[in-house]
Amino acid sequence: MHKKLLRIFLSLGLFLSLMFFPSLTVSAQGDAQVRITQVDNSNFPNVTVYVSVTNSAGEPIGVDPATLQISENGQLMQPVDIRGGGAGQAEPLTTMLVMDISGSMDKKDKFTAAKEAAKTYVSQMRSGDQAGLITFDSQVHYVQPITTDTAALTETIDLLRTGSDTAMFNALLEAEKALVGVSGRKSIIVLTDGLDNQSQVTADDVITTIGPSGLTISTIGFGDAGTASQAGLDEAALKSLAEKSGGLYSYAADSASLSALYQQYGRSLQSEYAITYVSPASLRDGINRNLSVSISQTGAVTQGLYNPGGVLPEVGGSSWVLFVSMLAGLLLLLIIPTMISGVGGMFGKSKGKGRIKLANASPGPSARKANIKIK
Repeated sequence: MHKKLLRIFLSLGLFLSLMFFPSLTVSAQGDAQVRITQVDNSNFPNVTVYVSVTNSAGEPIGVDPATLQISENGQLMQPVDIRGGGAGQAEPLTTMLVMDISGSMDKKDKFTAAKEAAKTYVSQMRSGDQAGLITFDSQVHYVQPITTDTAALTETIDLLRTGSDTAMFNALLEAEKALVGVSGRKSIIVLTDGLDNQSQVTADDVITTIGPSGLTISTIGFGDAGTASQAGLDEAALKSLAEKSGGLYSYAADSASLSALYQQYGRSLQSEYAITYVSPASLRDGINRNLSVSISQTGAVTQGLYNPGGVLPEVGGSSWVLFVSMLAGLLLLLIIPTMISGVGGMFGKSKGKGRIKLANASPGPSARKANIKIK
């Protein structure tokens, strides 16, 4: 019963996320691809949009920041700040590494390759960057909380051991929870070699949770070393997770390609642009805003959505009198029926009581006449 209720709430959350949370479309022009990877509206009406510019191979491309144009609801915005762009120049990054330790990872040295690739990613962390580590088999293990200590991360990776089945979606949900209180750019990189067969949640549930936390999920499918087989991987789910969250998906067939992917993902994340502008619609009105980011030199463009939030619409200072008046009117409409009912009850009461009395009425058939008196 508990799992059924969880599914119902998560399904409702997915529906709401489609209405309120960022939606991304990527477009390429020539060799440049531009993607909106994260939207941070925690300081609304200041909005920070994280943008990745890469070539067709996924390698970051440097562009003149002045050529980056951002529009909200079709209106061109004037950035108040643009940071990053060069290799390693982006603001500090938080990464949650999520790693498959199921029994199948023991085959053909895949587990050794996975640990070495993860350590390679840790080794290229910059000052200010931080990372954590979550592993999964049939259970989820938060083995290393978020830290800037690369030595601690490396030691934790070395100590990993394989387990049994695969609960990847459960692990991703746990990773999202761990990143909720983290500010700035944040990302999840997940590695798996098989199908999820133990999770109580689905890929859609994972996407639903992403909305309020604002992060990307990049996925890596790892095949059997020495073969080109991708059998056993749920590539459709891995691609969907990456596309819907603004991340990347890639497949690795051996140790060398796996290590290269982790390094490439790191370079891409560390080369993003952070563009901050002030939204012209400054109220948290719960209405989706359309975003567009383009590169004027190449024509590459990406479309997206974000929602400023707000359980109840905010009211501008000049509208407070109208708002309070409307609220008072609604309260009055609720009270009037009760007042009318009370007044009607007061005037409808009689000062005396009418009584009917039967006088001289004898019981039985011998009674001749009953006199009725009204007092």
